[in-house]
Amino acid sequence: MPALLCLCACPDRDAADRIATALVEERLAACVNVLPGVRSVYRWEGALQRDDEVLLLAKTAPGRLQALIARVVALHPYELPEVIAVESAGGLPAYLDWVALETAVEPQA
Repeated sequence: MPALLCLCACPDRDAADRIATALVEERLAACVNVLPGVRSVYRWEGALQRDDEVLLLAKTAPGRLQALIARVVALHPYELPEVIAVESAGGLPAYLDWVALETAVEPQA
Protein backbone atom coordinates (compact mmCIF):
# COMPACT_ATOMS: atom_id res chain seq x y z
CA MET A 1 0.00 0.00 0.00
CA PRO A 2 1.60 3.32 -0.99
CA ALA A 3 1.75 6.18 1.47
CA LEU A 4 2.25 9.91 1.07
CA LEU A 5 4.38 12.21 3.19
CA CYS A 6 2.83 15.68 3.26
CA LEU A 7 4.88 18.69 4.31
CA CYS A 8 3.27 21.81 5.73
CA ALA A 9 5.04 24.81 7.31
CA CYS A 10 3.18 26.59 10.12
CA PRO A 11 3.89 29.99 11.73
CA ASP A 12 4.03 28.68 15.31
CA ARG A 13 3.59 25.69 17.61
CA ASP A 14 -0.06 26.45 18.39
CA ALA A 15 -1.11 26.46 14.73
CA ALA A 16 0.96 23.34 14.07
CA ASP A 17 -0.54 21.45 17.02
CA ARG A 18 -4.07 22.49 16.07
CA ILE A 19 -3.65 21.30 12.48
CA ALA A 20 -1.81 18.10 13.42
CA THR A 21 -4.48 17.15 15.96
CA ALA A 22 -7.33 17.78 13.52
CA LEU A 23 -5.67 15.73 10.77
CA VAL A 24 -5.20 12.71 13.05
CA GLU A 25 -8.59 13.02 14.80
CA GLU A 26 -10.36 13.23 11.44
CA ARG A 27 -8.36 10.28 10.03
CA LEU A 28 -6.83 12.44 7.32
CA ALA A 29 -3.37 11.45 8.56
CA ALA A 30 -2.21 8.41 10.50
CA CYS A 31 0.58 10.36 12.17
CA VAL A 32 1.87 13.92 12.07
CA ASN A 33 5.36 14.81 13.25
CA VAL A 34 5.73 18.38 14.53
CA LEU A 35 9.23 19.70 13.94
CA PRO A 36 10.08 23.06 15.54
CA GLY A 37 13.08 25.13 14.62
CA VAL A 38 12.62 25.40 10.86
CA ARG A 39 13.91 28.56 9.18
CA SER A 40 12.19 29.36 5.87
CA VAL A 41 13.59 31.75 3.28
CA TYR A 42 11.22 32.60 0.43
CA ARG A 43 9.92 35.35 -1.78
CA TRP A 44 6.39 36.62 -1.05
CA GLU A 45 4.71 39.49 -2.86
CA GLY A 46 8.05 40.54 -4.35
CA ALA A 47 9.98 40.70 -1.08
CA LEU A 48 12.46 38.26 0.41
CA GLN A 49 11.12 36.80 3.66
CA ARG A 50 12.84 34.93 6.50
CA ASP A 51 10.62 33.29 9.08
CA ASP A 52 10.96 30.78 11.88
CA GLU A 53 8.32 28.10 11.36
CA VAL A 54 7.21 24.69 12.58
CA LEU A 55 7.14 21.92 9.99
CA LEU A 56 4.47 19.22 9.88
CA LEU A 57 5.22 15.82 8.35
CA ALA A 58 1.87 14.08 7.86
CA LYS A 59 1.62 10.46 6.73
CA THR A 60 -1.53 9.67 4.76
CA ALA A 61 -3.00 7.42 2.07
CA PRO A 62 -3.27 8.69 -1.50
CA GLY A 63 -7.07 8.57 -1.38
CA ARG A 64 -7.14 11.01 1.56
CA LEU A 65 -4.84 13.64 0.04
CA GLN A 66 -7.47 16.01 -1.34
CA ALA A 67 -9.43 15.99 1.94
CA LEU A 68 -6.21 16.58 3.88
CA ILE A 69 -5.33 19.55 1.67
CA ALA A 70 -8.81 21.03 2.07
CA ARG A 71 -8.63 20.69 5.86
CA VAL A 72 -5.18 22.29 6.06
CA VAL A 73 -6.39 25.21 3.93
CA ALA A 74 -9.43 25.63 6.21
CA LEU A 75 -7.36 25.60 9.42
CA HIS A 76 -4.14 27.30 8.36
CA PRO A 77 -3.59 31.01 9.14
CA TYR A 78 -1.54 31.62 5.97
CA GLU A 79 -3.18 32.96 2.82
CA LEU A 80 -1.28 30.33 0.81
CA PRO A 81 -0.24 27.43 3.03
CA GLU A 82 2.45 25.02 1.92
CA VAL A 83 1.08 21.54 1.32
CA ILE A 84 3.40 19.29 -0.66
CA ALA A 85 2.86 15.54 -0.96
CA VAL A 86 5.70 13.15 -1.71
CA GLU A 87 4.97 9.53 -2.56
CA SER A 88 6.94 6.93 -0.65
CA ALA A 89 9.11 4.63 -2.73
CA GLY A 90 8.64 1.93 -0.13
CA GLY A 91 8.71 1.27 3.55
CA LEU A 92 8.02 -1.29 6.23
CA PRO A 93 4.90 -3.10 4.91
CA ALA A 94 3.29 -3.29 8.36
CA TYR A 95 3.75 0.47 8.83
CA LEU A 96 2.31 1.26 5.39
CA ASP A 97 -0.66 -1.00 6.18
CA TRP A 98 -1.13 0.88 9.47
CA VAL A 99 -1.19 4.22 7.61
CA ALA A 100 -3.88 2.85 5.30
CA LEU A 101 -5.89 1.50 8.23
CA GLU A 102 -5.68 4.71 10.27
CA THR A 103 -6.73 6.89 7.34
CA ALA A 104 -9.59 4.67 6.17
CA VAL A 105 -12.88 6.54 5.92
CA GLU A 106 -14.58 3.68 7.79
CA PRO A 107 -11.96 2.18 10.10
CA GLN A 108 -11.83 -1.59 10.41
CA ALA A 109 -11.92 -3.23 13.81
